[in-house]
Amino acid sequence: KQDQSSYAFDAEAGFQPKLPKSMSLLAKLKPWIRGGYSVTSGDDNPTDNTHGTFFQILPTPRPYARFPFFNMMNNIDRFGMLTLRPHSKVTVASEFHSLSLKSATDLWYAGGGVFQPQTFGYNGRSTSGRKSLANLYDTNLEYRMNPHFTFTAYVGYAQGLAAMRQIYPLGKNGTFGYGEVLFRF
Repeated sequence: KQDQSSYAFDAEAGFQPKLPKSMSLLAKLKPWIRGGYSVTSGDDNPTDNTHGTFFQILPTPRPYARFPFFNMMNNIDRFGMLTLRPHSKVTVASEFHSLSLKSATDLWYAGGGVFQPQTFGYNGRSTSGRKSLANLYDTNLEYRMNPHFTFTAYVGYAQGLAAMRQIYPLGKNGTFGYGEVLFRF
């Protein structure tokens, strides 16, 4: 048994500028710019009687990490986002995330929650004291054909940094993509 003492902090801001008609092309794109900083605690001392890693009880990682190699456990996420809406049916969203671990003595955690009894839906890897995880660049294109059908394409590229290089010395970078069709009824 251990005591739990952890925290999470998130700050985000954004704006959607009203552009003058003289900037008609940019105004038609309806830009939305956002940025933020998120930090969740890691366990600085795994040998004491206090568990310091923030734990998401009921996570929903997909809206926040569509390339699911990180979550909100022992994590620092500095991010920027640009969303463009060139047409009422089309949305293009690009994001940049600078990811690192909060505590070098804790693990790098991945997983999306309770779905498997053997691992409880999470796994953790030691990074041997390295904290910088990755830079993530991604783009999502959504086309809403009508109120019932939406088509989505996503691609993300993770530039692995020191922590990933420690674990994957022959291939620290990763690319992930998918296509999706959503039918509402």
